[in-house]
Amino acid sequence: MSTIEASIDVRVPVRTAYNQWTQFDSFPRFMDGVRRVDRPQSTLTHWVTRCGGVTREFDAEILEQRPDERLVWRSLDSPRHSGTVTFESLDDAHARVTLRIDFAPRGLLERAGDSSGFVRRRVQGDLKNFKAFIEGQGSETGQWRGAITDSRVRPDSGQDRPEVPDWPSG
Repeated sequence: MSTIEASIDVRVPVRTAYNQWTQFDSFPRFMDGVRRVDRPQSTLTHWVTRCGGVTREFDAEILEQRPDERLVWRSLDSPRHSGTVTFESLDDAHARVTLRIDFAPRGLLERAGDSSGFVRRRVQGDLKNFKAFIEGQGSETGQWRGAITDSRVRPDSGQDRPEVPDWPSG
């Protein structure tokens, strides 16, 4: 198992940074290799990625989501990984975004990419791209303010009323 952790300070309030991160459909705009992310349920995302000429699709379960604080996920398919993104207010106009990913490289190519630092550079590059994206926008492209704990959805003050998922959280 490998772990990568990286942080970046962004010149937007923590609420703006968090709100943008909840807009999974915008990830291809700042994450290299991500082609599409759908959120068919409040606690489920479906990803399409492409790296080194290989396209992969997988589902990930959101285990915890606390507005303006953190989001925790784990993949349900290969490639197996889990992670946490946290949001820290530095002042009224700046926030720190920290991304931690735990993954198990499979196959010779993925192990080589991990040991050579390629995956770490990709994560750091994605955070830099997020910074450029959100600072360039100046505001979020949308928001989802619901809270998820133990795979149960608790909407925030009537903004979104997502359905509680009907599939097991395994």
